Amino acid sequence: MIDMKRTGPLAKAVTALAVSALALTGCGGGDSAAADGDVELRFAWWGSDTRHQRTQEIIDAFEEQNPGITVTGEYGDWAGYWDKLATQTASNDAPDIIQMDAKYIREYADNGALLDLSDMDLGELSEDVVENGRTEEGLFGVTTGVNAMAIMANPTIFQEAGVELPDDTTWTWEDFSDVAQQVTEGSDAYGAAGPAEPDTFQIWLRQQGKELTTPEGELGFDAADAAEYLEMQHRMMQEGALPPASVVAEDQAPNPDQSLTGTNGAAMGAWWTNQLSSVSDASGNDLVPLRFPSTDGTAEGAALYYKPAMFMSASARTEHPEEVKKFIDFMVNSEEAGLLNLADRGLPANESVREAVVPEMNEADARSAEFLEEIEPELGDPTPIPPLGYSTLQEILYRYELEVFFDRASPQEAAERMISEMESAIS
Repeated sequence: MIDMKRTGPLAKAVTALAVSALALTGCGGGDSAAADGDVELRFAWWGSDTRHQRTQEIIDAFEEQNPGITVTGEYGDWAGYWDKLATQTASNDAPDIIQMDAKYIREYADNGALLDLSDMDLGELSEDVVENGRTEEGLFGVTTGVNAMAIMANPTIFQEAGVELPDDTTWTWEDFSDVAQQVTEGSDAYGAAGPAEPDTFQIWLRQQGKELTTPEGELGFDAADAAEYLEMQHRMMQEGALPPASVVAEDQAPNPDQSLTGTNGAAMGAWWTNQLSSVSDASGNDLVPLRFPSTDGTAEGAALYYKPAMFMSASARTEHPEEVKKFIDFMVNSEEAGLLNLADRGLPANESVREAVVPEMNEADARSAEFLEEIEPELGDPTPIPPLGYSTLQEILYRYELEVFFDRASPQEAAERMISEMESAIS
């Protein structure tokens, strides 16, 4: 049964549909073939038009190699995807194959909505990468590729401002603020866009030896930490390193082509490395990935980490578990799918596929791959699997940042209220 343990999109969808428990009789044990010998699978994913096109090409290649299996795509943008998936899952109509994100995997896994994939052959993925999709109950997501959060810098705007690109192996948050102020003063763009949450806060916390959430599913920081971070961001806004509050408010969690970074409204912005190509295309400039500034002025001190770009998961209610696993295996372990995906779903997690793909990448994706390989020796431990309710932390953090930016609350007041709300969200 799906057990609605905590508040989240899935639980809300169940409540809205007045379904308190959904029987998963024979989960993962359904017939592996349709009565007429043909199998039809549904595959849901989010992403850009480019991803939709590439994914359809992958489906076509898979179907050609697997006669009798038909895969139908269901796709949309990020926001609408999760609302639709929650409703589908709550009404016993989840797709067979599900593109899953780290923010939601525990919610769906712990509620019994995902198929255990522990028996898949993932020998060419590193142990850390495999563990990213595992909970205490099993393996519920296979990592498609890895990425890292980076500061994407626009060399054209830096040149117009007469400011040199910073040395990202030594810069601190103070240096970041100084450089951004110089660009703001010397160009028509802002030096930096607002923070990308919750990832900027997560990285800053890791630099203090803490995490956003712990392996036990609790907050890994206190009000003093949050107040210090909010104060730092507020100070950078006041000094002109960041845009005014009204501009930041319009640029929270934007699509690349609508963002300050993508529209050349800011010289620097925080993005995942697999987004470098789309942000560069939107801006018309070859953006350069930089390490995050650190607290201590060292490359290792940036405390970056590999994050699964996304997972391939499966519905626990699928009637065709073996065919679903075959498709996921093709997506993750075949060079053919890798050469179609390229870096769109992250730098391939399968190391053999990665070797085949990197030489075929476009310039932006190649820069992304080079950056990921360069920082690998400096990386810290992977972040803990997010707890139930984690998906709400982004909205909460963004909201309280704006309270501080608009001077409606002090950093300390906002931090205390923010922590209380976050604790309720994940408890």
